[in-house]
Amino acid sequence: MNRFDSQSRHAQRFRSRLFAFRSVARRKLLLSLSITVLVMILELVGGVLTNSIALISDAGHMFTHALAISISLAAVIIARKPPCHHRTFGLYRAEILAAFINGIFLLLVVLVILVEAAHRILAPREVMSTSMLLIGLIGLSVNVVSMLILHGAHKYDLNIKGVFYHMSADAISSVGIVLGAIVIHYTGWNVLDPLISVGISVLILAWAWGILRESGKILLEMAPAGLDIDSIAEDLKKKFPEIREIYGIHLWTISANMHVFSAHLTFNDTVKVCADHHELIENMSDFLAEKHGIVESTIQINDRAPTCRVQVS
Repeated sequence: MNRFDSQSRHAQRFRSRLFAFRSVARRKLLLSLSITVLVMILELVGGVLTNSIALISDAGHMFTHALAISISLAAVIIARKPPCHHRTFGLYRAEILAAFINGIFLLLVVLVILVEAAHRILAPREVMSTSMLLIGLIGLSVNVVSMLILHGAHKYDLNIKGVFYHMSADAISSVGIVLGAIVIHYTGWNVLDPLISVGISVLILAWAWGILRESGKILLEMAPAGLDIDSIAEDLKKKFPEIREIYGIHLWTISANMHVFSAHLTFNDTVKVCADHHELIENMSDFLAEKHGIVESTIQINDRAPTCRVQVS
């Protein structure tokens, strides 16, 4: 097996696992979207038939859920397109872009909630606790079902994590609404409603910032969390004492857990011929893939001997 076969083997194995994972993620997102749209339609029809503005408002809330899931689902479908001559890495970044959009979307949700909460703290309104309780229970049931569907996938996919956090935030919001409705029903403390909203907004803000920070690092091609070029260079030198110098190192992420590495290096005098170069590069590729999860690596050999000046990628 030559160096090209080795590199291709790591990349193909990773892409095969990634394709299978995306097939599962797509089915989960479709199921979650179907449930959300169904409840949205039921609430909208129910609100019109019962003349309940509360139910109609929550149907609008469900629409924001459906939009977030749709963005993530579209990204999963787009990311399945294979690489070609002008999409050399494929469209894996579509998922990261979707996560970033959902992070911004969460920030907008927080802004709307805080503005409305401020108005209601300054001018408290009477809360229909029975309707509030009913809507809270409907929202909670939908969000819990969606969370159960997406659970597990969110650990490995930043795009799915954005939707999962959206659902988690709304589930906690629904719990707050249910508890608040019960307390308001028995005490009449209407100001409790906006205060609960402010507390929930702080939690959503923390999650949104986490999603934006992770996706932003990938979009800016920063080194993935837990890895840095200095530690990788030291690992390579320890594992392969034939390396004299390693420099011009770059490390970035195409999509979640898809790390790419490039570097220039020179060998010491113990490496005499080009055949030795190819064998060493092949071993380095295996080492980088197994220890650091790097699926694509390009190493430029800058040797003093003109006959051994080759590039392997």
